[in-house]
Amino acid sequence: QVQLAESGGGLVQAGGSLRLSCAASGSIFSLNDVGWYRQAPGKQRELVALITRSGRSNYVDSVKGRFTISRDNAKNTVYLQMNSLKPEDTAVYLCNAKGLSSGTYLRPFDYWGQGTQVTVSS
Repeated sequence: QVQLAESGGGLVQAGGSLRLSCAASGSIFSLNDVGWYRQAPGKQRELVALITRSGRSNYVDSVKGRFTISRDNAKNTVYLQMNSLKPEDTAVYLCNAKGLSSGTYLRPFDYWGQGTQVTVSS
């Protein structure tokens, strides 16, 4: 079993910054691709940023230059640094983690966190 715990959301004024964390715990053999998604009311969930185990990353165009995804493999934790926040960044942010769980057999896993609310006021 693998658990994901997100933290770092909150209320911030436009132009401000927040740092989200996604910590994975449990029977983890390897934590591979981890993505941050967001879902605003009435909108589809969208991939904001993704990072591979080797550290390669990509971003949706709307956050390029403002958001940075990073990871600490020793801590099985992925971060999303969000700068120059805009009201349109307001959403529930969720992390999704893929990897292999340990045990008698290595099994692939694909889990979602509960989400953390980010609200940007104008």
